[in-house]
Amino acid sequence: MAQKINPLGFRLGTTQNHHSLWFEQPKNYSQGLQEDKRIRNSIQNYVKKNIKIPSGVVGISRIEIQKTIDVIEVRIYLGFLKLLIERQPKKTEKLDMKKITELQTKAIEELPMIVQKELNPINRKLKIKIKRIPNPYKDPNILAEFIAEQLKNRVAVRKAMKKAVELAKEVDAKGIQIKIAGRLGGNDIARATWLRKGRVPLQTLRTKIDYCCYTVRTIYGVLGIKIWIFVDKE
Repeated sequence: MAQKINPLGFRLGTTQNHHSLWFEQPKNYSQGLQEDKRIRNSIQNYVKKNIKIPSGVVGISRIEIQKTIDVIEVRIYLGFLKLLIERQPKKTEKLDMKKITELQTKAIEELPMIVQKELNPINRKLKIKIKRIPNPYKDPNILAEFIAEQLKNRVAVRKAMKKAVELAKEVDAKGIQIKIAGRLGGNDIARATWLRKGRVPLQTLRTKIDYCCYTVRTIYGVLGIKIWIFVDKE
């Protein structure tokens, strides 16, 4: 039987980079790792609770953390500008570039205060930068959130998967593969279903494969969503 491996870890150093960049003494490594986890959780929880999004999709692609001796830089990659504006979701499409840059520099005033509480007791300056990714539906994390919201609203599993594939193909993804497992449709026996469109060469190291593993809680139980997206060759 084939041995499964995480596609992102498999390609570290070739087409993938680390999301956390810092050095620490071996005895303090676990503390730094837990600090990164708390920072990411606090940002995601704040966005879910305080920023109202009609679609329910948070739209956070990834959170990168870079630490130096006296500075912690957190870069949040967003798929939608709705996260940068509170209570004005209908006006986001009409924003000009000047307004976008202003929002990126100002970001959310409360967020640095919340993240600062999760840091280890060391005097370090916190910098938060918000960047927008050009094609949100080319990112597996955002697609997984989209499917999760569809499943919570009791949309058929195959219909939600096909819609996600259509969104990925619209932004010129070369291939996409989706797997959902659990009590699909409320059935008593758990099962897994797959959907694949285009090429997804998982064994070729020089191909850039974006991967996401997402858990969603429905009224029937917990469902697992896995998405592989073939972006391009390096």
